Amino acid sequence: MTVVHVLNGPNLNLLGKREPVIYGSATLDDVRAMLEERCAARGVSLVFRQSNHEGDLVTWVQEAGQSGAPIILNAGALTHTSIALYDAIKGANASVIEVHLSNVHARESFRHHSYISPVARGVIAGFGPTSYLLALEAVLENI
Repeated sequence: MTVVHVLNGPNLNLLGKREPVIYGSATLDDVRAMLEERCAARGVSLVFRQSNHEGDLVTWVQEAGQSGAPIILNAGALTHTSIALYDAIKGANASVIEVHLSNVHARESFRHHSYISPVARGVIAGFGPTSYLLALEAVLENI
């Protein structure tokens, strides 16, 4: 069975509470449920994780990449700071789609740079939780 990994970085556990004007009212559990439903309908297994710790994400990217499983990655603020995630993606030859709930290019200038984008297959941003669904559809089309 095909496995898709969805990895979420710092502060995404606060979805639904944190700045709902920017991030919306859906919780991370809502996002998980939406993806589980779509995966079940397509016969795909979902691994869905969140951590506030960079090292956890690095390990998970390495594991998924080395197993050949596709990754949907919302690294949160680590997108803009983590050379370690860049190295993990590149080193494990991971197939990553970078996802953001908000349009990071319409926000503060420090959010305009991504260390993930240069090693990602693609980037989807600005569509709220639907960004995850769009990424999942891209993954499923390319499996």
